[in-house]
Amino acid sequence: MQSHGPRQNRPQLNARALYGRGDMRNVDEVLENGRGILDPVLESHGFKWVPGQSGASSGGPFASGEYVRGNRRLEIHLRYSLGMVTYHVGESSVEHISYMRVLLGPHGNNQYPGFNADPLNAFRGLANDLGRFCSVFLSGSDSEFEVIASEVAADSKVKGAKRLP
Repeated sequence: MQSHGPRQNRPQLNARALYGRGDMRNVDEVLENGRGILDPVLESHGFKWVPGQSGASSGGPFASGEYVRGNRRLEIHLRYSLGMVTYHVGESSVEHISYMRVLLGPHGNNQYPGFNADPLNAFRGLANDLGRFCSVFLSGSDSEFEVIASEVAADSKVKGAKRLP
């Protein structure tokens, strides 16, 4: 049997490797490239990009921002990959994963979140979901979004095995 040596000598691939020792420039670069994927979808509906906080923290470099149009905001956060994505309309807020669960069920055809070593694939998945499933957020009325927010709130109260399909 051939030995591959101690575990610490084997190359390991992880999200941190994509950012080159936690270099803040790389997080900003991923966000900028991700915006290049999201901009066509959101700008075509009148949304404008507003940069958020970015910097270094104990968890590593991070960046954030939001697309804004009137009382609507799509808030995104990035660390080693696209993380929290939250839709806001007026006082109502809905996380992407909850939005997709209410619209499509627990095994929907949404592409974000996904699991891929390329952090830009998360942006591609989100752009796909925005274009295919988020017409209420992009161009619907506030009351239509309120219906979704209410359904998300009701769904979040279902616990344990009752949430299973």
